Amino acid sequence: MTGISRYERVRTRLLAGWQNRAIGIKAVVFGLIGVVNTLVDYGVFLLARAGFDASSGALAAFDAFAGFCQCGSAATLILIASNTISWIVAVTGSYIMNSSITFAAESGRKLRWGAYLTFVLSGVAGWLANTATLLVAAEILLLPVWFAKLCAIGASFVVNFSLSHFIVFRPRSNPAGNAHRDA
Repeated sequence: MTGISRYERVRTRLLAGWQNRAIGIKAVVFGLIGVVNTLVDYGVFLLARAGFDASSGALAAFDAFAGFCQCGSAATLILIASNTISWIVAVTGSYIMNSSITFAAESGRKLRWGAYLTFVLSGVAGWLANTATLLVAAEILLLPVWFAKLCAIGASFVVNFSLSHFIVFRPRSNPAGNAHRDA
């Protein structure tokens, strides 16, 4: 005899199945929210880039900064600046929607500065993956910028979901043993 009843083995397997399903559902919801944020990210990126490209003052400032820091061309700095602006807008919207929907049980559907800062800090890894992919795709692989940005968004999805699930929105501890009760 194994010491574990058949009932307990079945119960354990069912609970594990539901937990795995819940993670899958969360990934899908996270992805759907990500579609909304992708549209925001992409739109703000294109607007910021067009705005910088259309402004002689911005072009001169980026060119001067590139010359001063010896850190690339004005075009590269415009890509980085546009990507950073669009990321800040998108990460804020993502935090609000994921706190309210995807990770509602874990967050209690409450927006908290500490959780937002953790989300933003964990999102920095996604931003780094996004920016690195954008630069490699646009400047090394010579893909069109619009397509390079789409590739960059895909790379950051994997990083952002993993960090959100395992770090930012992990279940809250509850002395009564009910980790999912709304506070």
